[in-house]
Order: sequence, then structure tokens, then C-alpha cells
Amino acid sequence: MNERNADWPELDYAAWRETCTALHLWTQVAGKYRLAHTPWVNHSWHATLYVTPRGLTTGTVPDGGRSVTLDFDFVDHAFVARADGGATSRFELGEMSVARFFDRAKAAIEAVGGTPTLHGAPSEVPDATPFAEDTAARPYDRDAVERYHRALTHVERVLSHFRTSYLGKVSPVHLFWGALDLAVTRFSGRRAPLHPGGIPNLPDAVTQEAYSHEVSSAGFWPGGGGVEEAMFYSYAYPTPEGFAAARVEPEAARYHDQLGEFVLPYEAVRSAPDPSATLMRFLRSTYAAAAELGGWDRDALECALGSPRVPRGVRAERRIPAEG
Repeated sequence: MNERNADWPELDYAAWRETCTALHLWTQVAGKYRLAHTPWVNHSWHATLYVTPRGLTTGTVPDGGRSVTLDFDFVDHAFVARADGGATSRFELGEMSVARFFDRAKAAIEAVGGTPTLHGAPSEVPDATPFAEDTAARPYDRDAVERYHRALTHVERVLSHFRTSYLGKVSPVHLFWGALDLAVTRFSGRRAPLHPGGIPNLPDAVTQEAYSHEVSSAGFWPGGGGVEEAMFYSYAYPTPEGFAAARVEPEAARYHDQLGEFVLPYEAVRSAPDPSATLMRFLRSTYAAAAELGGWDRDALECALGSPRVPRGVRAERRIPAEG
């Protein structure tokens, strides 16, 4: 890792809040298309988006007899629909209402032979306005979107490296468009108590399936939802006794009582001499707190961070301390 802090862009959420809100709702349109056409996978992993060198993608979506991919290209600032056989349809991202984006996205899907069937209202948003009725003009700050994308690529690399030090069940590194958070989740292997649900505009059955097993989850979101700045987070479900008082790293990390999770400002990572190493300390120490206090079988579940071209030596693997 060892990226210079200058490589990590500034993210002033207040300055691009309206653009971020528009982008959040646009990603929900693409994500809901994937959700509507893809067979269910545990913990809603079938509905997420993924970071690419150019932006975000749904990955391949099965649509009848076709395969369709929807991409947000933050280099050329375009929404692109592609299908097998070479069909492509695109339009420029810019100032527009959510309703206008919704119409254009559906037309692009249809133009490549797909069926633009999807749920027509946002999820995990209080007082959600259906996409087709959200006609207010939304700004589009290209520079801010590009900075956000650069931040995502850095964060995705660190989360992906962190993911390699676990032998148990672990999620892909993916973006949940409900809250616009890039996340990775580790599982203890044990069932969890039934989650109470209660997330706005999200069926409780979806939440309860997502949290059917014990987890330690960490990720990044650009701001909003009670924390009005770009922020890293880490939580456990169920929350083990003593978790809020656990000592974690770096010093800028703190437990947020209202959110029920540890948080670390993006700026604290960006301004550190080694941002990637600083973020890794947060990921490893908060996970270690969740696993230790939750009584996870750490010796069986953990291993050293992965390296290119080095196969796992099962007999040689052992748990690595959080600070290692």
C-alpha cells in the first residue's frame, strides 16, 4: 500500500451534498434493476454495485435470454447500458431530475434488449419520493464526482486487502446502494438473534435475512445519515457486551452512540502520513474487538494478509494480532 496522502482526494460533503444525493438515488435505480432480475443470494449480495477503474457497475445482470450490464462512467460522465452481442446505449450524466434519469435509464436498458422492470421508489430513505415523481432539478458537480470515485478506488483496495486475512465466510467488497456505503463483512459462522428491522422503506424480512448470522462489518460512506462528513465505520451484530468501550485505532476513531458503531473520519485517514495503513489499523482493531468480545473462534477463522502469487499454507496459518 503506502500511498501518499496527496493521492487521497479531499471530500467536502457539504460542498457536494446535493450532487451526492442525486448520485445516491441514481445508483438505486441501477441497483433495483439488478435486484429485480437476479436470483436472490444470501445477505442481498446479488443486488450490490462494484467499484471499477472508471466508476461503478452492476456487473452482469440476467435479463430473460440476455445479459446486461449497467455502468456509471465517472471518467466520461456517462451512464452506459451494454448487452451480450455488442448492443450499447448511453447518455451523459449531468444536471437533471431523478425522474429524468429514471426515464433515460429505462430507455437505455430497453435499447439494448433488456426489460426495465424495477421497484419505482427509493429504499432506506425516509419519506421517499417515487423516482418518477421526483422532478426537481438536481445539480451534477463533475469534479466532486471524480474525487469521490478516486476515494472509492483507494478504499476498495484497502478493504480488499483486509478481506484476505480471513478464512471464514466473508462478503465481496461491494457498494450497497441503500445507504451508498462500500462495505465488507466477516461472519463468525453462528446464527444471530432475529434483527428487529425498522429501516425506512426496507422490508424487515430483507434486513432479518441480511443479519441472519453474526457479523463484523466495516465500510465507508460519503456523508449523511447522521454523520455529515465522509466517514469510515465498523460495527458488530449482535453488539457484544463491552464493544463500545473497546480500545481501537487510530486515535481519531470513536464510538458513535447514536449509530451504534465505531466511526473514523475520512479526513483523518486522508491526512495521515500513510492513509492505507491508517485505515487498515482501524479495520483490524475494530474487527478484533468484535471477535474477541463476541467469543469468535479466531484461531480457526483468521490468517495473515494475502500476498500476490503466495498460496495459503493451511498448516502454517495462524491468527495475527490486530496491531500486526
